[in-house]
Amino acid sequence: MPDLLIELFSEEIPARMQANAREALKKRVTDGLVEAGLTYAGAAAFSTPRRLALTVQGLTAESPTQREERKGPRADAPEKALEGFLRSTGLTRDQLETRPTPKGDVLFAVIERPGRPAATIVAEVLDAVIRDFPWPKSMRWGAGTLRWVRPLQSILCLLSDEGGAEVVALEVGGIKAGNTTAGHRFMAPDRFAVTSFDDYAAKLKRAHVLLDAAEREAQILNDAQNQAFAAGLEVVEDRALLAEVAGLVEWPVVLMGQIDAQFLDLPPEVLQTSMREHQKFFSVRNPKTGRIERFITVANRETADHGATILAGNQKVLSARLSDAKFFWENDLRTVKTVGLEGMAKGLENVTFHNKLGSQMDRVQRIEALAREIAPLVGAKPDLAAEAARICKADLQSEMVGEFPELQGLMGRYYAEAAGHDDGVPEACEMHYKPLGPSDEVPTHPISVTVALADKIDTLMGFWAIDEKPTGSKDPFALRRAALGAIRLVLANSLRIPLLLVSTRQIDEVMLLAEHGPYEEVILKMQEEEDHDDTRPAAPQSVMTEETQKVGTSWSDQLTLRETAERDAKMEAEWTNKKLSVVSNLLSFLHDRLKVHLRDEGVRHDVIDAVLAMPNNDDLTLVVKRAEALSAFLKTDDGENLLQGFKRANNLLTQAEEKDGVEYSYGADPKFAEDPAETALFTALDKAEAQIAPAMEAEEFEKAMEAMADLRAPIDAFFEAVQVNTENQAVRRNRLNLLHRIRTICLSVADLTKLEG
Repeated sequence: MPDLLIELFSEEIPARMQANAREALKKRVTDGLVEAGLTYAGAAAFSTPRRLALTVQGLTAESPTQREERKGPRADAPEKALEGFLRSTGLTRDQLETRPTPKGDVLFAVIERPGRPAATIVAEVLDAVIRDFPWPKSMRWGAGTLRWVRPLQSILCLLSDEGGAEVVALEVGGIKAGNTTAGHRFMAPDRFAVTSFDDYAAKLKRAHVLLDAAEREAQILNDAQNQAFAAGLEVVEDRALLAEVAGLVEWPVVLMGQIDAQFLDLPPEVLQTSMREHQKFFSVRNPKTGRIERFITVANRETADHGATILAGNQKVLSARLSDAKFFWENDLRTVKTVGLEGMAKGLENVTFHNKLGSQMDRVQRIEALAREIAPLVGAKPDLAAEAARICKADLQSEMVGEFPELQGLMGRYYAEAAGHDDGVPEACEMHYKPLGPSDEVPTHPISVTVALADKIDTLMGFWAIDEKPTGSKDPFALRRAALGAIRLVLANSLRIPLLLVSTRQIDEVMLLAEHGPYEEVILKMQEEEDHDDTRPAAPQSVMTEETQKVGTSWSDQLTLRETAERDAKMEAEWTNKKLSVVSNLLSFLHDRLKVHLRDEGVRHDVIDAVLAMPNNDDLTLVVKRAEALSAFLKTDDGENLLQGFKRANNLLTQAEEKDGVEYSYGADPKFAEDPAETALFTALDKAEAQIAPAMEAEEFEKAMEAMADLRAPIDAFFEAVQVNTENQAVRRNRLNLLHRIRTICLSVADLTKLEG
C-alpha cells in the first residue's frame, strides 16, 4: 500500500491563512480519494510560509471494481422509454438483461466499472483541489488562468512504497508535478529530490526548514523563555502572536532586544500593543515592577554576527513607533488635564453610533439614565454610576485609541485616574465592555457591573427597537455576545434585576429616536408643522355657546379637542403595545441565550423551559435558582416518579375536561373519599400546599421540592387504589377536582407539562 506525498510550493502565504489552508488541503484531498473508492490509514497536513504539504499513509493501490444494477422499463415499453434508459446507462440493447417479475418482463442494466490505479485518481483529485482551492483571496500571474494565494512555483506529488517512488503524472496551469522541492530561501535555496515523506522532512530540516508549525511554535517559545529567564525577566504570553510569527518564518531564530529608557514609563499595555501590532514583537516584562523592559523578535535566518545587525535595525524602527505612542499618550494627558474626561467626551456628539440610534453622545446619555436605574439594584451609588457612564466612552476620542482601537476601555481607566476620578469610576471605564466572550473576565465591582450592564441593555434595546436582530449566522452588531455578557453579569454577581421593568422604562426614548430622529429635531419639526397648519376652519360667532364664550373655546375647537384626545388615546395604546412587544421579544432572545448558557452548564433544555414558564422570568438569577433546584430534584427517584404521577393526573384531568366541556376546579371535598388512599392524598396535599407556598415565596426551592417529593407515595397509592372515572358521578367529579389540586400544587413549583419523559 503506497504512501502519498504532496507539496504545493509558492511565494509567501499570509500567516493568518495557513492553518485553514492546511485543513482544507487535507479534507479536500482525502474526501476526493475516498469518494473515488480509495481508502487510507492516516493523513497529516503541514505548512510553512512557502509551502503546503500533505502526507497520506497506507493508501490503497487501486480502487475496487464497482458493479451496479439498475432497473429499467418493461421489455415491451415504447421505443423512446428504452432509448432514454440506454442513454442513462451507456449500454446497448443487447447488453441489457430481461428478467421476469410479477408485473411482467423487465429490463435490467448491469454496469461494471473497473478499478483504477491510485496515481490516476490522485492526479484527478489534486487537479480539482488546486483549481478550486478556498483561499480567502487569490491572484493570477503571467498569462495563465490558474489562481493561487501567491504565485505557485512547483508541485511535488509522489506515490512511494517498498519498491520505490513514482511521480504522479499531473500538470496544472503549466506546472508539471515532480519529485523536487527547495529549502530555505536564503540559507539553502537549491532544489533537491525526495523519495518519501520521511526523506522529505529530514532533508528540509537539513535545508533549514522546520515543516511542522507546532514545532516552530515550541522552539520560539522555548528559546524566548530561556533568554528572558537568563535576564531575570519573563515573556508576556501571547498565543495568537506566537501562532502568527510561526507562520512568518521557516527557520526561527529568537533574538532579545532592549527598549529605550525614555519609553519605559508608557503604560505596559501600550508598549505591548504597539510592539505586537506594528513589529510582531513579544513583550518581555520585569516581574518585580510589571514594566515592559525588553522585546523578543524572531528572525528567519542565522547570521554571522548572531543577529546583531537585525536587532539594531529593529530597535531603530521600534523607537520611531514608540515615539508616536509616547506623543499620543502625552497629548491625551494634556487634554484630560485641561478639559477633563467629560470635555474629551464632547466630541462624541459628532460620532454616529447608528443612523437610527443617534450619536455616541446620545448613547452615553441613555447609558447614564439606565445606570441610575440599575445602580440601586446592584448596590452602587447612582451618582457614581452616572459619573462613570458619562466618561466611559470618552477615550474613543483619544489619539491613543484612534491608533490602537483594541485599547478602548483600558485607556479610559488610565485617563480617568489622571483626571482624578476614584471610587471605582476608573475601573468601570475599563470593565464596562466586559465580558466580551464566554471565557472573558466578568466585572464584580458594583460601579463596573452597573455601567457594563447598562451598556449592554442599551445596545440590545436599541437594535431591537429598529428591528435589527440577529438572523441565522449573521450578527453584525454582536448582539448575541451582548446578551450573553448581560446574562453572565447578572448570574456571576447574583443580581436580582427585573430586566423587563428596567427595559420598559428606557425603551421610549430609543423607540422615539429610531422612528423620528433626535428629540430636538422632532420638537422643531412639530413647531414648524403647527406654525403652518392653516387647514382648521374658523367657527362662526353664531355657534358660540354661552359656555364656550365663558371659556373662550368655540364649538369647532371643542370638536377638534375631542377628536385629538381620542386620537392621542389610540396612539398611546398602540405605542404601549408596540413598546411591550419590543421588550417581550428582547426578553425571549435573552431567554434563548440563557438556555444555551445553562445547557453548557449541564441543565436540560426542558427543565429550563419549565421554569421560564413561571412568573418573574425576567429575573435571571431567580430562573437559574429554580432550574438548578428542579434539575437536582428530577435526578432523584422521587422526582422522576412524581413527574410520572403528575403527568398521569394531568392527562386524565385534561381528557375529562375536553370530554365534559367543563373545568374541574371547584374544590375537592374529603367527605366524598371512599378509600383510605384517597383520604391520605387529601391530607398529603394539604400538608404540601402549606409547605410549598411559603417556601416558594421565600425562594427556598429545595424545600419546595422536598415537600413536593412527599407527594410521590400518596399519589402512587391513590392511582393504585381507586378508579378516577367511576360510574358514581359525584365521586368522579370529586376525584377529578382532586386531580386538579395535584396539578395546581405541582405547577406552582414549575410548569411540569414542559418536561419530557
